[in-house]
Amino acid sequence: MRKICINISFIVAVLSCISCYDVLDKRPLNIYTDNDVWSNATLLDNFIASQYMYTPVMVGDATTLFNSWTGSPMNQDPRSTDMNYFFGNSSQAFGPRLIMDITDETKYNSDSWDNLAAYKISGIPSNGGCSEYWENAYYTLRNLNNAIANLPDSPLDAELIKLRLAECRFLRAYIFYSMVKRYGAFPMLTVVPNVDSPDEVLYPIRTSEKDVYDFIISECEDIKEDLAGQTEWGRASKWAALALESRAALYAGSIAKYGKVQLDGLLGISSSEADNYFQKSYNACQEIITKGGFKLYDENSDKVQNFKDLFLTKKNCEAIMVKQHYGTGFNSGGGLCTWSWDMMQAPNPNVWNCGNENGPYLEMVEEFEYIDGTSGKLDRDYVKSRLWTMEELWANKDPRFKASIYTNGDEWEKCAGEEYGNGKIDFHIGLRKPDGTTSYNANDSYNGVKAVGYQSQHHVLSGVTNTGFGIMKYVDPSANNMIWLCESRTDYMIFRYGEILLNMAEAAYELGKDGEALEFVNQIRKRAGINKLTSIDLDKIKHERKVELAFENHRYWDLRRWRDAEEALTQWYTGVRYVLDYETRKYWIEFLDHVDGANQPQFPESNYYFPITQARIGANSNLVENPGY
Repeated sequence: MRKICINISFIVAVLSCISCYDVLDKRPLNIYTDNDVWSNATLLDNFIASQYMYTPVMVGDATTLFNSWTGSPMNQDPRSTDMNYFFGNSSQAFGPRLIMDITDETKYNSDSWDNLAAYKISGIPSNGGCSEYWENAYYTLRNLNNAIANLPDSPLDAELIKLRLAECRFLRAYIFYSMVKRYGAFPMLTVVPNVDSPDEVLYPIRTSEKDVYDFIISECEDIKEDLAGQTEWGRASKWAALALESRAALYAGSIAKYGKVQLDGLLGISSSEADNYFQKSYNACQEIITKGGFKLYDENSDKVQNFKDLFLTKKNCEAIMVKQHYGTGFNSGGGLCTWSWDMMQAPNPNVWNCGNENGPYLEMVEEFEYIDGTSGKLDRDYVKSRLWTMEELWANKDPRFKASIYTNGDEWEKCAGEEYGNGKIDFHIGLRKPDGTTSYNANDSYNGVKAVGYQSQHHVLSGVTNTGFGIMKYVDPSANNMIWLCESRTDYMIFRYGEILLNMAEAAYELGKDGEALEFVNQIRKRAGINKLTSIDLDKIKHERKVELAFENHRYWDLRRWRDAEEALTQWYTGVRYVLDYETRKYWIEFLDHVDGANQPQFPESNYYFPITQARIGANSNLVENPGY
């Protein structure tokens, strides 16, 4: 009888490594056989729980795991011996920072351990390396395909097996979605190869992009009722399946309408199919909206606090599916259900002098309108011409701005800046003295007032140019940021009702249902606390997605599916420097053009698909490379 081997043991083809890892992480691998796991409810639940953990893309596209000094249990990536790679690509260590930092949302404010600057400036090279999800994907797919093949013969309760089988199929569909949005076409394996398998199984060809999307959509439809009895928080449910279907179908529709067919149909989808996919997305959204019982979180009349609370309140009415976090580091028993978002994103003080790892660009800040619906874009010449208080500069902005982004003068209980005193962020860089001179030296001061505020000193002293902003979304003011890594308790929302309304609005608009599209966008805006729109178009829907879903791992993939990335991501970005005026205690505002450095960020057309890479093609000659690599 075969023993459970939780690995990628494909001999060839898409995988080039062989290893075993005990899913239970408690006993030697040879203790449990297949039948042990499929016949014991506790072992089965542990097995499936591990597959949830081994699907790390569900946490903001973090593509590996980090849970020990010796590496990860999911270490099939070619850079598996690089500890820095685990830090940068795992939710347990740094969280989903890679994708955010190659968009127009944020600048990475720390060491470029994963060549973020190079990817942003020059694009993803032919040998890949940015947010890869190939070897680790097949690692988990083998586990899931093994379970899907064996669970129908389990002697356990039929209803339990039906539910667990549907969960495995959901996770497999989610992994396929995570791969198709990267590579377009790839070998979509639904069986477990062995040494006796025919060559077409051992050396598979790439499944077309269209066929992958069709499979995901079909699977979600097929399993949704089997998941209807799911009541356990954090596991796949009927509504999660519909949410995945909604997202995948929307992506497929966009690619059909705005992309092009390449490699003899391997990449791209015929434009004649676009409306079919938009209708499937529309239908999935409609079922969630009319039958799911979800609603927009709107529990606090303070609209800023309400939007903050949406991401901090567990089991709230908007969450469709979440990744739970325990709030203890892996060195303290938290294991793989941990997250370091607070330590990495909150303002100082943090352990290791970390924090504010991602700096939103001024252009991102300007996307947030004013409450009356007018553009949030600053008149930069006028702003530079006078002194400002923070209240004057940012007055009447969309409440989602201060709920999603922090800046100078914002409340933060743990701060201890000299200018504001305890409880407010002191981001100023520069002190304008009474004689008209300005010092930017972090070690300088004038009559006890430092030239650089406390929350900016670690960046200035390390030579990093910050944008003047940080990410507030998901940051928990009660988190303990003075303990090394992984202390965040916040649940990460994989799917939420707000996204479904925006998916519905976009699908409706693409189908010519402008009135419905306007209605769903205005539901989002009403909850936010800003004026409703009186008309709708695709640009307004795109704008609303950028603001509502900021820093939630949508922007990069949205720009790619709309084929907008070449224009949107090939541009210069701007930061803000707050210079404190000693006499008035107001601020001069300086704009930091080209805040990423001397080279303009670029998005090459080839980057609409990640490279397969010659290393993988060398292992399987039936694979063909994507265009432009």
